[in-house]
Amino acid sequence: EGLRGVASGVVGGGVERQLRERGAARHTAGSQGREGSNMTVTKMNKGESYRKREKEADVRESNIVAAKAVADAVRTSLGPRGMDKMIQGDDGEVIITNDGATILSKMKCMHPAAKMMQELSASQDIEAGDGTTSVVVLAGSILKSTKDLLSKGIHPTLIAEAFLEAAQESERILESIGRPISLSDRESLIQAATTSLSSKVVSGDSQILSPIAVDATLRVINPETASNVDINENIRVVQQVGGTVEDTELVDGLVFKKKSSNVSGAPSRVENAKIGLIQFCLSAPKTDIENNVVVSEYAAMDRILREERKYILKLCKRIKDTGCNVLLVQKSILRDATNDLSLHFLAKMKIMVITDVERSDIEFISRTTGCLPVAHVDSFVPEKLGHADLVEEVSLGSGRIVKMTGCRNKETTVTVLVRGANKLIVGEAERSLHDAFCVIRCLVKKKFLIVGGGAPEAELALKLSKYAKTLPGQKQFCVKAFADALEVIPYTLAENAGLNPINIVTELRRQHALGNHNMGINVKTGQISDLAEENVFQPLLVSSSALALASETVRLILKIDDLVGAI
Repeated sequence: EGLRGVASGVVGGGVERQLRERGAARHTAGSQGREGSNMTVTKMNKGESYRKREKEADVRESNIVAAKAVADAVRTSLGPRGMDKMIQGDDGEVIITNDGATILSKMKCMHPAAKMMQELSASQDIEAGDGTTSVVVLAGSILKSTKDLLSKGIHPTLIAEAFLEAAQESERILESIGRPISLSDRESLIQAATTSLSSKVVSGDSQILSPIAVDATLRVINPETASNVDINENIRVVQQVGGTVEDTELVDGLVFKKKSSNVSGAPSRVENAKIGLIQFCLSAPKTDIENNVVVSEYAAMDRILREERKYILKLCKRIKDTGCNVLLVQKSILRDATNDLSLHFLAKMKIMVITDVERSDIEFISRTTGCLPVAHVDSFVPEKLGHADLVEEVSLGSGRIVKMTGCRNKETTVTVLVRGANKLIVGEAERSLHDAFCVIRCLVKKKFLIVGGGAPEAELALKLSKYAKTLPGQKQFCVKAFADALEVIPYTLAENAGLNPINIVTELRRQHALGNHNMGINVKTGQISDLAEENVFQPLLVSSSALALASETVRLILKIDDLVGAI
């Protein structure tokens, strides 16, 4: 008890002393505040300022680590010898790909900075379509250099300004080494498409897919006046399991993944087709609400069936009277779009029927064939029919499809039928073709080519390092760090190809210092060679867009100094 009393007395005395000191401090601050002797408060503000700076550093560190983790996850997928990722969804769906945009879109990220890297890859996919892995790897490397600059005490705002200046100078350097091309130069376009396909699973079939991508893109535009290509609206890719990727073909018209109505007597081939597209149902009408009709005698049952038959026959005759010989029926969720009776009547009238047409395909079908969708039989007139030279049902390895060719339409659209041994191969072939389409779109938007293989990044690193020496103060240090960060692309290409990255990058530096700006990494031979002679080209827009978006994302992450939870 005596010890407890002494301890409590000491604690009590300590607390009492602290209270007296605080009171004295408040009294001093109150009496001398106007004269500016705010010493105690100043000490407290210094402590708060230190803690605030420490918190800012922690938040930036957290953001950089999270973003860099995402970049490291996809880094091994970069280049022709990059590895593939197997992605398994919650529903058991499996995707095998090395496309950066696909990998990141399927990746589960919780940290806000990691989600920014996902959005960065998606932005590159929208802007250029290719380089979705490179842009994330670049951003991760620049963030790593940012970490070193921050540890040296350089202010984040100054780093962000220097990076903006470096990105603008990079754009000018890339344009100076770019090679202008014409859209009539088909061989150069095919070479660019082949380069984009070289890192894909289907790279072995690039000699088939590249010409298809070039021809499909050029067919939907006017090469002399076009400044952009709407790939999603004008090019339809249809996947069909069966055969090999070599069986992939470009169809000047439409392809339906389903066979025509399997009714005896129905035509499976129609020449000089007049195509109708209906959105109403060829089946017995139903009430708007759920009702039950109780039939108590056979005569009433016969009368119902007779009226139903009469009603459907009337609809079919109205369709036949317009001259329609190919009928497309939109899928219905309220009731059956067709029934056995209507299909039987149409088969007798020698009208080919394709059912369950998706609502999302209606616009593309209308633009391709020239037909107009009809919502009611009273509006079904000859003026709303489309035309095609040939509609036929074709047997493939795993089933039957319907091809519509020779469509006499005003707007140009094409369909690519992608074949493959299984769903995984067909899916990856479709994603690879999309990248090839986007490469040609980049060349339509900006008609310049540059060599690939890490050559542009090596040239940028050299030129930016020289440019940095002309800048004053800390900005010079920041631009030099930005230039060094760009070498991550040739370093990663060499690493993924199983080469010695240090030897390759140092030799690449030496060649570019000698003025050979076309020298890059040839992963096939494992040497530094002139990639212009090897026909390894890529659109200028891919590299310039990747640099601009990566530097913009890094600047955005740098400006964040706190993480606040929302209500």
